[in-house]
Amino acid sequence: MSKKLTVGIFLFEEVEVLDFAGPFEVFSVASEIHDFSLFDVYTFAKEKAPVAAVNGLSVNPDHDFASAPPADLLIIPGGNGTRKLVEDPVVMEQFKQMYAASQLTMTVCSGARLPGVSGLLDGKPFCTHMGVYDHMATLAPKAIPQPQLRYVQSSEKLYTSGGISAGIDLSFFLLDQLCGEEVVANTAGYMEYRQTDDTANVV
Repeated sequence: MSKKLTVGIFLFEEVEVLDFAGPFEVFSVASEIHDFSLFDVYTFAKEKAPVAAVNGLSVNPDHDFASAPPADLLIIPGGNGTRKLVEDPVVMEQFKQMYAASQLTMTVCSGARLPGVSGLLDGKPFCTHMGVYDHMATLAPKAIPQPQLRYVQSSEKLYTSGGISAGIDLSFFLLDQLCGEEVVANTAGYMEYRQTDDTANVV
């Protein structure tokens, strides 16, 4: 990796906590234990006001849409709130702009609804939460579900993962792609995280 990358994590009402906190931890810890040289990790929301996550956790985003820096790695978590997001034209326009400007984008759980509605998964494999595949068949009927996988590379720069904890596995996979095995080993060791043997369906 030739330069420090920005990692932007989207927050919204009823976002699933581990969906955003898992990837936040992976990329933040990776940078922390390597002299803060790898990533600048930030959160953003439609408005810079406390966000009520699933089960009531209150989270303060770093930025609103207007002030959010361009994200080299854009992370879209899931949660019950994604149903409303795909009906919000302001949110969907922001997603499309940030996706286009990103180097990589990953979704966790029902975060796959956003690229699904945007047509980015048409003819592409994708993962989401086991309880969301039926709804995705309505939102993105041309997408190709991969419920047997933890995560998958859906297109050249879009990756999707299954429910909740799968976002941590995908984060480590992308960390490997960006920074290599040594950084992954150091980060997983510090986090005392045992990685799975699942691999992505690279396309």
